[in-house]
Amino acid sequence: MKPTYSAEPLDKKRYTEEFDHAYTQFASIYNFAVKTLPVWKTWIKKTLPHIQGPRVLEVSFGTGYLLTHYAGKYETYGLEYNRCMAYTARQNLENVGLCTQLQVGDVEALPYPDEIFDSLINTMSFTGYPDSLEAMSELWRVLKKGGRLIIVDINYPSNHNRLGATITRMFASLGDIIRDMDPIFSSLNIAYEDHEIGGFGSVHLYIAEKN
Repeated sequence: MKPTYSAEPLDKKRYTEEFDHAYTQFASIYNFAVKTLPVWKTWIKKTLPHIQGPRVLEVSFGTGYLLTHYAGKYETYGLEYNRCMAYTARQNLENVGLCTQLQVGDVEALPYPDEIFDSLINTMSFTGYPDSLEAMSELWRVLKKGGRLIIVDINYPSNHNRLGATITRMFASLGDIIRDMDPIFSSLNIAYEDHEIGGFGSVHLYIAEKN
């Protein structure tokens, strides 16, 4: 099955508001699902070996599951758009005795100076951003030279197998924006690696280092 990429949303504000409303309604269910679904946990934990410090930012951290696995090792920051998710993440981190600098904000206007982070993590979120170029530009802006961008998200398998493509299409039917990532990286002259790490090739780990 060949890729059928999503159209960019015409009303970006409305798209974000609808996603935000949905996550607010299902924050507690999402929190339970991320903690209990072994496949999801395996996917996002593939980021862990690639993190380098000392200063790390996770954008769109959700309910903080991944943060609980590395926050104690680095000077850790987090930014999340949804207030309910951010509140739940703070509770989850407090429950395991971890303290991080979390705040609510928008990926298209990151509240950080240029070139400040050694690693930037983004899992299962990029397909929820209405403006891919603006989001990628901001993620890249706050990364230091020599810093590492680590993204996990859904996309089509490179071999076009039916199962992987079906999983990708399922996410698209739920509202995720499935994009050809190469033009997005290329627009900012970003060299990157693309590893298929699960879901019959539908889950991708993208790694880029800033020169």
